[in-house]
Amino acid sequence: MPSRPNTLHLSNWRETRDTLHLYAKIIGKIRRHHMPKSKHWWHISLYVSARGLTTTPFPIGGQHLELLLDLINHQLRIDSSEGWSTSLPLVGQSATEICHRITTALTDRDITLEPGIFADFQSEEPLIYDTQESDRYRQVINWVDAVFKRFKGGLREESGPVQIYPHHMDLSLNWFSGRLVPGIDPADEESADEQMNFGFVTGDASIPDAYFYITAYPTPGQWTDLKLGDGAYWHTEGWTGAILPYEVIATSEKSYERLLGFMQQLHVHGKRLMT
Repeated sequence: MPSRPNTLHLSNWRETRDTLHLYAKIIGKIRRHHMPKSKHWWHISLYVSARGLTTTPFPIGGQHLELLLDLINHQLRIDSSEGWSTSLPLVGQSATEICHRITTALTDRDITLEPGIFADFQSEEPLIYDTQESDRYRQVINWVDAVFKRFKGGLREESGPVQIYPHHMDLSLNWFSGRLVPGIDPADEESADEQMNFGFVTGDASIPDAYFYITAYPTPGQWTDLKLGDGAYWHTEGWTGAILPYEVIATSEKSYERLLGFMQQLHVHGKRLMT
């Protein structure tokens, strides 16, 4: 793995990022409809592959399909367990156009999607897709995914997969203390488990450039008392979590060790407060 990841300034690729986000939500919607339900909404997420983002195989029409946003060849690839495959070029086509192309490609293979599955993606406005910036994101997300998996490998308690949630486009990992939250119905799968969330975002309304975040639920007392390393800080407006700007990692001489150490430090701190 490269010791230092590429830079990733949102201002340089915001429109391409938004296009990728839309495409990710579209293939995620298909996966959500067909992947067997999993706790904590793990059935709606995507995963990092060497070439981009993948649904992983899911059952549909008596076979298994895998949809891959290939950010090297810049195409949406559809592979079937029946041995066939097809691909659609990614050129910034509108939401309506790419949904139509997916539907047609599957119909040609006698696979019918549910009526209205793409109701949220009805826009004929052409989008912007820069191949160089898309590939830069692929390289960054592969680097981040590898660090997160290294961190996950050191966790003793239950943890979730390293995955990307299409609705926010954040790569994240959940760690669970094993305790239930007092006063919450144990059957409430979203809110009953005490946990920490480790994530990476390319930038959003709360923080305008790429960053790593770590949150704890429910937020324990003394959570923000921990002194963080250089460049990291506590975010407390709207939500509470430890923040490490991606730029700090991208320009560090020891990027891998810096990010891994940040995650390990917060995990030890949160675990002590929770258990």
